[in-house]
Amino acid sequence: MVLSMRTRMNPLKPLRDSKGSLVLVKLKDGTEYTGVVESTDPTMNLILRDCTEYREGSNQPRAKYGQVMIRGSSILYVSFSPEVFLSYYQS
Repeated sequence: MVLSMRTRMNPLKPLRDSKGSLVLVKLKDGTEYTGVVESTDPTMNLILRDCTEYREGSNQPRAKYGQVMIRGSSILYVSFSPEVFLSYYQS
């Protein structure tokens, strides 16, 4: 069996590189946000603009915000694939 050489990558690099991109952020409490990444920091705090909040399991917007700051410690995951969630939220 041949082992491939792995390259070490900082897991925050894709988040830093996503500036200006549409993302889906799911929090540990089940709340979901979609918005455009304005900035991030080493503790994964995010600032999103043109942000919409959704309740878990619902495709109806709960609230729309101009700008939101999300604390990194409350994030469950960030999805960088807008095609996946836009089809769900726009249906």
